Amino acid sequence: MTEKNQLKKQMKTRHITMLALGGAIGAGLFKGSGEAIQLAGPAVLLAFIFCGLILFVVMTGLGQLVLSDQKQHGLSGLVQPYLGLHTADFIDWIYWSMWMINIIAEAVAAASFLQLWFPNIPAWIFVLILALLTTIINLFSVRLFAETEYWLSWAKISVVIVLILVGLYLVATQVFDLGFLPTMRQMTDYGGFAPHGLKGFINSLLVVIYSYGGSELVAITISEAENPKKAIPQAIKGVMTRIAAFYIIPMFLLLIIYPWNQLADPNVSPFVMVFQKIHVPFASDIVNLVIILALFSSINSGVYASSRTLFFRLSNNGQKKSRFTMLNKNSVPQRAIMFCSGTLYLGVVLSYFLGDKLFNYLAGSLSYTVLLIWLLISVAAFVLVRKQKKMGYTIFLGGAILALLLLFAGILITNPLAVTGFTALLYTIIFLSFYWNHRKIGDTSGKS
Repeated sequence: MTEKNQLKKQMKTRHITMLALGGAIGAGLFKGSGEAIQLAGPAVLLAFIFCGLILFVVMTGLGQLVLSDQKQHGLSGLVQPYLGLHTADFIDWIYWSMWMINIIAEAVAAASFLQLWFPNIPAWIFVLILALLTTIINLFSVRLFAETEYWLSWAKISVVIVLILVGLYLVATQVFDLGFLPTMRQMTDYGGFAPHGLKGFINSLLVVIYSYGGSELVAITISEAENPKKAIPQAIKGVMTRIAAFYIIPMFLLLIIYPWNQLADPNVSPFVMVFQKIHVPFASDIVNLVIILALFSSINSGVYASSRTLFFRLSNNGQKKSRFTMLNKNSVPQRAIMFCSGTLYLGVVLSYFLGDKLFNYLAGSLSYTVLLIWLLISVAAFVLVRKQKKMGYTIFLGGAILALLLLFAGILITNPLAVTGFTALLYTIIFLSFYWNHRKIGDTSGKS
């Protein structure tokens, strides 16, 4: 890339931290948690803890990759020195496709919450409105985008903190009225701690992994961070603690306050149910608004991540300059943003025909992709730390790779065949496109 056509370094550490949270805390927490509880019962807590530990190791490995070389761009730039050009190409395109699918899922989830207020308006109209707003915001300078995302992320963090405080109050009240053991017994009543057994636990991992996906977004900000070697590792440390707190603690409190079978409704957010329980006027409406803002924040992060991934991929593919790599006067890849946000308009059409069921169809495929991205990051980091002879990191990353492979096998067995088939087809097309693309480059070089 020429100096004129480079992205500007306008993002501070606080922007990067909040941007990562914006990608990771969205529909999976606010909407998907009810579905996860339905699948596993109270054992969903173990699913969140187990996947959280894996994510901790993966993000630590990502931090090592960032520290090793800040000149690289995006996920492909970080893994290419250790896994090769083909794998780098593959991870970029599956990451791009993940966000393309994810922003549709988040928009559909946001539309379902908006329908609580306006039940007579079809979901696709809300998806269209969200698509237009997201496109407009992303076309401004990256600093303005980052600042908007910063405050949107604060909104979602605030509601989770308030939920924790209210949850602690409700649990303390129950302990005072009923005693400690009867209160805790709520988690083992109605079929036990794992009412659907091991299969239910494994099925819930799909939703949990989808919920945690997006944390790796910090790697995309390398080219636009003011001091990436300081900002990104610092953001990774902050994201880890907050994600653990914002998922595991609220889930634990919810399962004590309500019987799990009351929470097991994928169409109603457990967050709204808690505020309804304390009878605060308009509390559920306020929470509903914050959830919608949170989902919009996640869509914003998705358009940013996908447009930058497309920009990096086409800037470094060895071919002549693509229209998608051209920057506008605000130093943002305007055409890449327009193309990626255009996927939301596809979501408008799909929402028209499938309605709220679309969210469940998309989450299964996304879980595969999140798993695979984590796996490739872990393998690249494993190769790096082995070269650096860091034994502690090598052992932890080796354990994470094994756990991810077992998770992949478990989800492969339990996931619906249609979702697995769709995902496998997508991966095959992306994998083979590398050979097609490089054959075209060879033909072009031969002619010249």
